[in-house]
Amino acid sequence: MTKTGDTTWFPPCRPAAAPPPALDAGAVQLFCLPHAGAGASVFRDWPESLAPGIDVVPVQLPGRESRLREPARRSASELVDLLLEPLANRAGPDFALFGHSMGALLCYELAHEFTARGTPPRHLFVSGLEAPYLPSEGERLYNLPDDELWAAITKLEGTSQEVIAQPELVRLLLPTFRADLEVWATYRPHRGPLDVPMTAMGGRDDPSVSVEGLAAWESLTSADFRLAVFDGGHFYHHAAPGEVAAVLEERLAPDRR
Repeated sequence: MTKTGDTTWFPPCRPAAAPPPALDAGAVQLFCLPHAGAGASVFRDWPESLAPGIDVVPVQLPGRESRLREPARRSASELVDLLLEPLANRAGPDFALFGHSMGALLCYELAHEFTARGTPPRHLFVSGLEAPYLPSEGERLYNLPDDELWAAITKLEGTSQEVIAQPELVRLLLPTFRADLEVWATYRPHRGPLDVPMTAMGGRDDPSVSVEGLAAWESLTSADFRLAVFDGGHFYHHAAPGEVAAVLEERLAPDRR
């Protein structure tokens, strides 16, 4: 049953008129947090890509899409504090976290919070982000003038041509991008390793994330770790959805639970 207020943080993946796909009994929930500047809609196709045993739950952060009128938050701690209770209320007994880029950082913090509560996630997927104790480019990026910041964002090739072609929309979105990059720049890891299985994922041609930086996540878990590298750049998961789905399904398979 949908809880009151769920659609603020957890908007549906499909139009209201479209029936949800049938889920297996005991499906694992996969909460998905997007990259800087993006909204929950980047995961709208995932329910159809993944096996029925995985219930995809995209997360809508303040300052984007249906929450565009809300101010984007500028620190990881504030975002985690805001999201923790809605996520705890929505999560069932079997859930996992997937975050891409800035979303990976937030998922790492959320995994620590849930572990401290005695309800750790089944699995943590960190995508498109080097281990957070390594030097970050976030500070350099979020302080850039608007035109230079937008140029840096578009180089990552994650922004649609429809957005790039609309200067007014660009001006509307830039404060959210800048706030998200500040989240990344000002974050300081201060916790020990998690006892949660982890998969670090990324594109081998990502200009901002090295394979070595992805592999460094292994030191942040005392549980099972896997490194999964795909063809493509920072947004490899858009270019190779089938390969990404296969890794998610294998790592969340019932015999691993």
